[in-house]
Amino acid sequence: MRILFAGDASNLHNCLAHQLRLMGHEAMVASDGSRWMDTHRDIDLRRRSGKLGTIRYLYDIRRALPRMTGYDIVEIASPIFLRLKPYRVARVFDYLKANNGHIVLSALATDKVYYDACHDGHTYRYSDYMLGDQPSPYVGSSEYIMQQQDNWKEPFMSRHSEHILGGIDGAVACLYEYFAAYKPILGDRVVYGGIPIDIDALSYRPLEQAPEKVRLFIGIQRDRHVIKGTDRLLAAMKRVHDRYPGITELEVVENLPYDEYTRRMRESHVILDQLYSYTPGTNALIAMAQGLVAVSGAEPEYYDLIGETSNHPIVNVSPLVEGDIDRKLSWLVENRDQLPQLARMSRAFVEKHNAAPVVAQRYLDFWKRISC
Repeated sequence: MRILFAGDASNLHNCLAHQLRLMGHEAMVASDGSRWMDTHRDIDLRRRSGKLGTIRYLYDIRRALPRMTGYDIVEIASPIFLRLKPYRVARVFDYLKANNGHIVLSALATDKVYYDACHDGHTYRYSDYMLGDQPSPYVGSSEYIMQQQDNWKEPFMSRHSEHILGGIDGAVACLYEYFAAYKPILGDRVVYGGIPIDIDALSYRPLEQAPEKVRLFIGIQRDRHVIKGTDRLLAAMKRVHDRYPGITELEVVENLPYDEYTRRMRESHVILDQLYSYTPGTNALIAMAQGLVAVSGAEPEYYDLIGETSNHPIVNVSPLVEGDIDRKLSWLVENRDQLPQLARMSRAFVEKHNAAPVVAQRYLDFWKRISC
């Protein structure tokens, strides 16, 4: 098959493209490199700041469009797959739809469908936006974030979302949350794909015995610090370090390129990742593939979706339970003899559910189904 990936997030599309090429398919990635992550792309669509940056960006897109035709599948990264206003994105979308085979949405980021599910009062117990029936800390964290959130309520965003949903042939969700949001709308036209991890590119060094000091690692995305809950995770991490100063070490990194980020985490034992998620994200899975233990989201609904009944290595922390993060981090420190076993289970989990060939095959199966 010939596949075009338009846009990317957290290296997902690039990882898929690399794996598909190994499987004998042709794959092209047109993206901004997931912004500061600077991941590989075949067509560079970075948007630089300022008026001149905007003009150059529009020029780059127009110049790239002839290369983005004749594909069997176009997989777009969310309804806003370019850093443009919705009406401009819609024009590019229509061009891609008219000049390619099938067009599929990667449900991998906040959009109108996910935003509505977060606020409907029944899809999730908690989310980026709501903790039970109360707004999350993210909602009131800044005027800018409030404006960004309110955009999803606007009629122009509803119209854009309807336009994209009316034009796609289906969607593949990378997280349980996105699958749950899209299932009532698309029915059988949405499937769960998961997050692909190139496990062969990550060094796995199993922990053979309990470490003398537990090294706790957290990566911060500056503009998503509150929405991902890393503010609360970092605070808990520091409290646990103060409680166990002799047997814990901390490493905090911020907005690193992808390759440096994965290198920096390798010497740690435990990674702290998203708090408001039902599903482990890219950072947690990359860490698990290298033999780290992930403190992240791993709710029963997620395990049920992927059919995993026995191997549950992710340390699930709840944003709804006071002190839950502190208690579970303290347990890991006090029971560090359990870390080698959890590390082996973590690697096995990623090999089974998120190895790039496994995830790529799910995408291929879905693309072939909608092409029939």
